[in-house]
Amino acid sequence: MCRKPRVILVAALMAGVFIQLPRAAAPQNRTASGAPAGGDAVILWNARAGEAATKACIAPLDDPLHESRMYAMMHIAIHDALNAIDRRFQPYAFDKRVEPGALPEAAAAAAARDVMVPLLGQLPRELPFITQACIDAAVGSVEAAYSAALAALPDAPAKAQGIAAGQAAAAAILARRAADGAVGPFLNSSCPQDTSPGKYQCTPGAPFVAFEAWAKVTPFVLQDNTQFRPGPPYAMTDKAYTADYNEVKSLGGDGGTTPSARTADQTEIALYWWESSPLKWSRIGRTVTATAGFNPWQNARFFALLNMALADGYVAMCATKNHYSYWRPVTAIRAGETDGNPDTASDPAWTPLRPTPANQDYASGHSIEGGVGAEVLKQVFGNDGISFRDCGVKLPAGSACGDPSPVLRSYSSFSQAATENALSRILIGFHFRKSIEEGTQYGRKIGERAVTNYLQPVL
Repeated sequence: MCRKPRVILVAALMAGVFIQLPRAAAPQNRTASGAPAGGDAVILWNARAGEAATKACIAPLDDPLHESRMYAMMHIAIHDALNAIDRRFQPYAFDKRVEPGALPEAAAAAAARDVMVPLLGQLPRELPFITQACIDAAVGSVEAAYSAALAALPDAPAKAQGIAAGQAAAAAILARRAADGAVGPFLNSSCPQDTSPGKYQCTPGAPFVAFEAWAKVTPFVLQDNTQFRPGPPYAMTDKAYTADYNEVKSLGGDGGTTPSARTADQTEIALYWWESSPLKWSRIGRTVTATAGFNPWQNARFFALLNMALADGYVAMCATKNHYSYWRPVTAIRAGETDGNPDTASDPAWTPLRPTPANQDYASGHSIEGGVGAEVLKQVFGNDGISFRDCGVKLPAGSACGDPSPVLRSYSSFSQAATENALSRILIGFHFRKSIEEGTQYGRKIGERAVTNYLQPVL
């Protein structure tokens, strides 16, 4: 995604045998982090991963693609490590068993640390917001959390066995994904030359296309990057296009340069969901699992499924955007007189609530991610109608997550949240309705495939 003054970019086998694992390497002696004490280790490491991504300057907005890959690989390693200790669900990459008795908390910590540290170190410096200082801060936070987690455990053979299990599981997923295509360049400065109505042109203020190359990343759960791809967007002369055009034109303006019919609540919705989807849906997941009575194995499976599906959502998004190369509202509205539709009046100065991401409109990645999140939650918990509340990291100062009195929005179902998540992309001026509706359904299919086909219970 693209934002001024910073650049924002779009913004997982089976029968095993007992093995003797090598003795774990001793953790580095670093100062303990301020992570919350106690609680389920899986949930805690999910939160720590979000903290590391934020320190790495890829969250809460800038690079959810590398963020999603890191979360997915970390949670796969945690899942596989726990199931090497006590096989309750089928593994993904590390199909081995260790002698019973290894500490799950140590396994989770080692798995998380041994995935995140190398992946953080590999973040592409091509992206201007990723600096060595960001990487160092992120790695330092992970190392501190790792040291604190191990310091809280008794020194005994079970601790060393757990560490070794986690390290082996991390090595397995790192090896499996070593050639998965997550390599740049991630910024294409050759803007599209086809200026025909409906064709994507570089987003105003961003002389590049972001993350086209992510389409070639190997999916975790999808067969390939075309599975479940929706049909094409509307033609410019379609009445449904006219309705979509006028809707985002009316609601998505910045309220300054461009007047907007958006209400105060709708503005809050736009900014509440203006956040990395892996960060947001992981936080929602932590809220729901905290009261679900899940054990660490169930939580490990849930967070692995969620984050694998979210990661694949971005692969599918990039491939679909590249395929259709459909223009964004900001381009369409400024050039409305060229589209052959007499009912789409142009506004050459039309400005969205926030600067538009530097990639194509269709299908909305944010909506794909919302569909994924809602579907995985519904499938894993067996009920769509679970109520929850959450904060937003990009709400105005004093009302955001981490503030003394953050605004909390309430939802009575995961589907309600996914619908509002998608709507936010119209209200912020980024997408047409066709893009968000198809995106949400696209994501639901990805989420359902993940839960139905991966990490199944051992019968």
